[in-house]
Amino acid sequence: MPAFDLPTNELEHYRPDVQEPPDFDEFWRDTLKEAADTDVLGSVRPVESGLRLTDTWDVTFRGFAGDPVRAWYSRPAGVRAALPAVVEYAGYGRGRGLPHERLTWVNAGYAHLLMDNRGQGDQYGNGGATPDPHASAPGGPGPAARGLLDPRAYHYRRLITDAVRAVTAVRALPGVDGGRVAAVGNSQGGGLALAVAGLLPDLAAVLVTAPFLCGIRRALDLTDASPYGEISAYLSVHRGAEEAAYRTLSYVEGVSFARRATAPAHFGVGLRDTVCPPSGAYAAFNHYGERTGADPRKEIHAYPYNGHEGGDAVQVRRQLDWLAGVLDVSR
Repeated sequence: MPAFDLPTNELEHYRPDVQEPPDFDEFWRDTLKEAADTDVLGSVRPVESGLRLTDTWDVTFRGFAGDPVRAWYSRPAGVRAALPAVVEYAGYGRGRGLPHERLTWVNAGYAHLLMDNRGQGDQYGNGGATPDPHASAPGGPGPAARGLLDPRAYHYRRLITDAVRAVTAVRALPGVDGGRVAAVGNSQGGGLALAVAGLLPDLAAVLVTAPFLCGIRRALDLTDASPYGEISAYLSVHRGAEEAAYRTLSYVEGVSFARRATAPAHFGVGLRDTVCPPSGAYAAFNHYGERTGADPRKEIHAYPYNGHEGGDAVQVRRQLDWLAGVLDVSR
């Protein structure tokens, strides 16, 4: 696929106007306050993963509306010291899978929490274990369109709340340095990590690649690939619902979260990405931290000949080096 979005020199300075609802901050403050009314940790059970160098626990924490959300908590075997933690969010349609699947951050010496995606996990990977009991609002069959006409009923209101609660949960787990917690994700996971960065002022770092839910209106004009294509498909049937849908989407716009973030940030983007167009990532990066006055450390790595995979393992290596410096893992 040839490059299809803006030229690189325009992307580097791309700062589109952000159309935010006037009650954006109040909406999320009230949503998170409701979730905080319940204790975050449910159960923490050790599991046998077949790995001798990694200890893993099956964690259930309470997310949106107190709903149980599953996660894998892993750490280097036999290490008792409090470790910096990485909270990782999975991509669209994927669940938490099996506990031995994601070992990069544990092998780098971090405590690692991988959050399950509520109501997802059936499209690829090795499944999930978290239902979404609130998925009855009008919308399409895919998560991206569930509850699309009402911001309070939208799937991503619940999933973003779960993502914030995952950080609270990892801080409550044994062996975690709560002052050094990073949020990490690719695609949908990147969008969730960016939302967490905008909603939690004490996050230590955020690392996102090819983030979903950034520059949503432009992305809907550029691509029919899923997940954006699921929204377009819904609107192609429900003609005249655009205004309500765009209003809902404005409450989960990643650029708005990026504007409110304070944590150091590391971005990656493939310039031939037709799933999450690169202009969305650049909009979030260029607006990052502008409302806080904190001038956070940030950098972005672009891969001109790559699509949604971005820099793949090359990007992961850059993330490892960058995060080690930000969190001072030598301590």
